Amino acid sequence: MTSYDIVVIGGGPAGMMAAGTAAEMGASVALIEKNSRNGKKLLITGKGRCNVTNDCTRDGFFANVPVNPKFLFSSFAKFSNTDVMNFFETRGVPLKVERGNRVFPVSDKAADINNALMEFGRKSGVRVIRDKATGVLSEEGRITGVMTQDRGEVTCSGCVIATGGKSYPLTGSTGDGYSFARSLGHTVVAPKPSLVPLVIEGRECGEAQGLSLKNIAIKVTESESGKVIYRDFGEMLFTHFGMSGPVILSASSHMRDPKKRYTISIDLKPALSLEQLDSRIQRDFSENINKDFVNSLAKLLPQKIISVIIKRTGIPYTAKVNSIRREQRIALAELLKNLSFHVTGFRPIEEAIVTSGGVCVNEIDPRTMESKLVEGLYFAGEVIDVDAHTGGFNLQIAFSTGRCAGIAAAERMGYYSYD
Repeated sequence: MTSYDIVVIGGGPAGMMAAGTAAEMGASVALIEKNSRNGKKLLITGKGRCNVTNDCTRDGFFANVPVNPKFLFSSFAKFSNTDVMNFFETRGVPLKVERGNRVFPVSDKAADINNALMEFGRKSGVRVIRDKATGVLSEEGRITGVMTQDRGEVTCSGCVIATGGKSYPLTGSTGDGYSFARSLGHTVVAPKPSLVPLVIEGRECGEAQGLSLKNIAIKVTESESGKVIYRDFGEMLFTHFGMSGPVILSASSHMRDPKKRYTISIDLKPALSLEQLDSRIQRDFSENINKDFVNSLAKLLPQKIISVIIKRTGIPYTAKVNSIRREQRIALAELLKNLSFHVTGFRPIEEAIVTSGGVCVNEIDPRTMESKLVEGLYFAGEVIDVDAHTGGFNLQIAFSTGRCAGIAAAERMGYYSYD
């Protein structure tokens, strides 16, 4: 039977940060990870580029955390976005800031971030155990160990659960942490998808399947009231079921009332006013005056969406451009500025970027991430009932809560060498 001061379950960003931090302070730390490599999910974030954090203000950060933001006040104060950027840059990973204050490694390689975290743990003395944790053990309200599939019991006085949520189960996020938490008396808020692709009414999105649109603007409205609840600018993708891509994933996190219906509207030409777009259409029409309508839009629109647009206008495919009336032309311009679709649902949680829900924050001390129910039990990252919008905010939560848990777990063991 092996023994450590602290055992961290989960080798994602929160777990690696917690383990490395506690070990750096002097604690003996084991990190249990069931995958053959740490950070499997981290490696695919940001399309493999890894949006590490967001270079925003403190208020800007919390404005992007719709679920339990106050719970994060203390951990963010201890390890802010500036601290995260310093952490990686001082470990040989230069960073850059892009649109929306999104922070990426200059190399555009998530592997650089992952390697820096693994090297942090290695240099700090973290022992990585490739095994599956099957349970967390306690006696008289105190942590005593972690049970593993192959090695049996690993004894410890502190345990950090950093197992992630239920999104992307192929990366190892299968909800194990929820079971551990429940077995120790914790309440788990029902997990549901956040930052997830949208299912759209009708077949139009399927007709444009595979089309990626860049530099478009979107707005989301509540269908019944017409209230605009979200706006964004960036990139999206049409799929066989509906829509995905960065702006769509962000939009999904604002559609939180299951009783309401939502409409998403796309401005295909946000850089042009309606009048400017009409002038552009007139120029294109003048160059194609004797052609069929279907053959006049190639310079204006991607080929895959032309059919969808033509059907919406009601103008026959074969109508000659010189026969199109002014009001039809204006209607075309208005359509391109406000191409609306009805949202009918969300894709499964397995396809979500982030899980909403998790261990109830009322049962966790926000200053330390320690359980209020079991001494020596800590939580970090997505397993907690907090989640944020896209833009690096969720990884920031992982790093902040992981750092906080690592410090508190080590200090509880009597290690105070951390600055």
